[in-house]
Amino acid sequence: MGLKISKMPSRYVFLGAILLVALTNSATAAEEPKIDTGDTAWVLISTALVMLMIPAVGLFYGGMVRKKNALSTIMFSFAILALISVQWILFGYSLAFGPDVGGVIGNLDRAGLIGVGQVPDVNYAATIPSMAFMMFQAMFAVITVVLITGAFVERIKFSAFLVFSFLWATLVYDPIAHWVWGSGGWLRTMGALDFAGGIVVHVSAGVSAVAIALVIGARKGFGKLVMEPHSIPMTVLGAILLWFGWFGFNAGSAVTSSGLAVNAFVVTNTGGAAAALVWMLLSWYHKKPSVLGTATGGIVGLATVTPASGFVTPLAAVVIGAVAAVLSYYAMLFRMKRNVDESLDVWACHGIGGTWGAIATGIFATTAVNAAGSGLIDGNASQVLIQLTAVAATWVYAFVVTFILAKIIDATIGLRVSDEEESVGLDISQHAEKAYA
Repeated sequence: MGLKISKMPSRYVFLGAILLVALTNSATAAEEPKIDTGDTAWVLISTALVMLMIPAVGLFYGGMVRKKNALSTIMFSFAILALISVQWILFGYSLAFGPDVGGVIGNLDRAGLIGVGQVPDVNYAATIPSMAFMMFQAMFAVITVVLITGAFVERIKFSAFLVFSFLWATLVYDPIAHWVWGSGGWLRTMGALDFAGGIVVHVSAGVSAVAIALVIGARKGFGKLVMEPHSIPMTVLGAILLWFGWFGFNAGSAVTSSGLAVNAFVVTNTGGAAAALVWMLLSWYHKKPSVLGTATGGIVGLATVTPASGFVTPLAAVVIGAVAAVLSYYAMLFRMKRNVDESLDVWACHGIGGTWGAIATGIFATTAVNAAGSGLIDGNASQVLIQLTAVAATWVYAFVVTFILAKIIDATIGLRVSDEEESVGLDISQHAEKAYA
């Protein structure tokens, strides 16, 4: 046999070598994750939709402040878009989604986007380039910081605002994002469900808003002077743009152009609509059907259904949104009675809404929608306890770290503008511009 092989024509040896190489390359290619162009296109579109929500928050908040602070409030959104986009590239993404360190934080292996490129990361999204996933998540980091600005409008120094925003994203958002979404994160390992950011985005922002509001103190004349919104139409426009962008926020979190994305899309609209309707009826019961209230109710419903959007049915979303409106409406009244100037009710809308949404996910999640999520109605009562644990951990961590951070900034460079600058308005005193001639 050895003699026959040694006399085998060289052309057969050559052809055999080619066949071996081809088979090896084929096996290697089969093991590599393949990019799906439809999934990639949807995630890129969703990223743009979430980006639209950032200036939309500026309009939503900007219409609710007094005319002399309109530009300042809108500027918060644009400044954070620039600031956190850079922070995310430098190290924020790595802290949130880099290789795990003790279930608490990612390491810096992905700092500067090292290793983040056109090849999918199977830990997060196996059918799109890892850079597409990174950019989608960047918009989440930005908008979470933007949401908090409603707590301190009309009285914060712009320099202190920038320092706070940068440090808060690094010390609060990035770790919580890793806990819940990062590969190896302790809440993810525990089984916490948060499809699109009810815990990571809305609870963390809402609780942090109360913390910094307590440190910075109330606006001059709060509770004595009338502080009416200067442009409700601007606020309604912001709300409509937010609603539009929220389809990318929630449905994009499927990171595939699939039936799951469609379910999240429908559930998002349903939750927002149910809450807007109930809020309108509540305001009508107490006085008149409020335009501002109805717009606010829509945002509450959208925020609340966010963690559940990839796990629940549209019918469950009606219940989730309706209950959210009631809880947030009376949380807002409670805040007013306590005379706490958390100016634009980030806590009542996002903190309370996100909390209920996370718990409701544990109740209504069903494998009929997503095999990865099963809640109380599916016979998995333990999921409610897991959701409560995730919410409690986020409440405590976000409040304590934000409070300490705000205290340190206040003791060093100061959080507030002077009384004179506050009276003149932040548009003039901080930016030397006016919103209106």
